[in-house]
Amino acid sequence: MNPELTTEILIQEAAIFSEAENKHNELSLYGITDGKAVGTYLEKKFKDYCK
Repeated sequence: MNPELTTEILIQEAAIFSEAENKHNELSLYGITDGKAVGTYLEKKFKDYCK
């Protein structure tokens, strides 16, 4: 059973995710000027990470 999701846990997981993403060069995002597309991409990736 999964533990209860708290704000603290979510912040911790977001920090771990963002550190990993900061070190990852996503070539498909180079040259993209649409911030919404980048945000949507990262949102989906974070949701998948949290599963």
